[in-house]
Amino acid sequence: MKPIAIDLFSGCGGLSQGLKQAGFQVQVAVEIDTETARTYKLNHPETRIINKDIREVGKADISKEVNGKEIDLIAGCPPCQGFSKIGNLNKKNGYSDSRNELVIEFFRIVELIKPNFIMLENVPGLSQYSLFNKIINDLSDLGYYLDYKIVDIANYGVPQRRKRLVLLGSKLGPIAIPQNLGIPSKTVRDFIYQLSSVKDSNDPIHKIHSSHGEKVKKIISMIPKNGGSRSELPKEYWLECHKKSDIGYSDVYGRLSWDKVSSTITGGCLNPSKGRFLHPEENRSITAREAALLQTFPKDYQFSTTAKGKLAQMIGNAFPPKFSELQGKYIMELIDQYKGTSLI
Repeated sequence: MKPIAIDLFSGCGGLSQGLKQAGFQVQVAVEIDTETARTYKLNHPETRIINKDIREVGKADISKEVNGKEIDLIAGCPPCQGFSKIGNLNKKNGYSDSRNELVIEFFRIVELIKPNFIMLENVPGLSQYSLFNKIINDLSDLGYYLDYKIVDIANYGVPQRRKRLVLLGSKLGPIAIPQNLGIPSKTVRDFIYQLSSVKDSNDPIHKIHSSHGEKVKKIISMIPKNGGSRSELPKEYWLECHKKSDIGYSDVYGRLSWDKVSSTITGGCLNPSKGRFLHPEENRSITAREAALLQTFPKDYQFSTTAKGKLAQMIGNAFPPKFSELQGKYIMELIDQYKGTSLI
C-alpha cells in the first residue's frame, strides 16, 4: 500500500500533486474556499476533500475518511499573507492578521492525529513569529525530530525565484531538509517556450492574461524584450506613480527572461502592475497556463473557473508540485528506512 498523506490548506492541489508524484496516496484534503475545492476535486477525484474552515475540522472528520489507516504524513501551507514581507511593512497590522493564527490549526491537527511525519511550508517571515517558536517546542514535546530552514525553491527544479520556510518532522527518527541535491537549474524557457501562441491555443486557460488601455499597451511594447525593465523606458513614458517613488517594486512592468528563473509567481501573476509578469517577448502578461507551468503544475492540470482574478489567486497561492514532490520523495525514503528498523 502507498503511504497515506493528509493535505491541510490544500488550495487547488499543488502540494497534493507533488506528493502523488512522489508516491503518496493523499487520502484527505481540507480547503475552505468552494471554488478552489472544485479545482482540487477536478484533478484529485480519489481524494476526500473536506470543504470547510479548518477550525471546524476535528479528529472524527479525518478518522472517518481514513478508515483506521495509519497516517504517514500531514502536510500543509497555512495562509501566509500576514507573515509576508510586504504585509509586515506595517508590522502592527501584519502580525495582528487573523490568518496568522491558522498555523496553530496545523499543529492542532497534528496533535490530534500524530502522523509519522509532518511537513509545513510558509514564507520566511513565519520564523520570526512567536507562535512558530511555541509550535516548535510543542512538536518537540510530542516526540518529533524536527528540522526547519529557509530555502530557495529554484534549487529544487522549480523555475522560479521563491524563498520558503520548510519545516519537516518525524516521530520515527532524525530528519533533515534535503539540500544540495545537484538538480540542474530550470528556466522560463524550459517550461513555457514550447507553448502554442495564445491565438492558436485550444486551451482556455492559456487565453487568459491581462488587458490594458492604449497608453499602457504602448508602454509595454517599448519595454526591452527578454528581461527588460520599466526603468529602461524614457522618463516621459513612466507612469505618474513611478515618477513619484521609484524606490522598491522594481520588477513592476518588467519582462521575464527566457534563460533565467521567473520572479515569484504570486496572486498578482496575471497583472504586470504587480510584478515582473510580462512575457519575455510578447506584449502581454504571462497567461494563466504559463503561470501554472512556472509553478510546475502539469500541462493538463484543470481549473474550475476562467475568472482571471480567481485563477491568479489559486495559482499564485499554490505549493509548487515539483518542490513538494522532492520533499515527498525524501520522506518516502525515510519511511522505507525507519519502517525496516526496530524503531516502530
